[in-house]
Amino acid sequence: MVKLRLRENESIQDAVRRFRKLVEHAGIKKEMRRREHYEKPSDSRRRSRRRAERRARLARLAGL
Repeated sequence: MVKLRLRENESIQDAVRRFRKLVEHAGIKKEMRRREHYEKPSDSRRRSRRRAERRARLARLAGL
């Protein structure tokens, strides 16, 4: 949960900017996008496997 207290003499624009940074840092937007639509477990496993394969391929290329 993100909590934001308005600082003394802080403008609303600055507070909103700080709030957006806190939300982004907490990963709330990413989680909302992920939960927006149902994803089948098989699709989730496939996506994570492809991500791991890509990471391994990039690591192999970086090690050369």
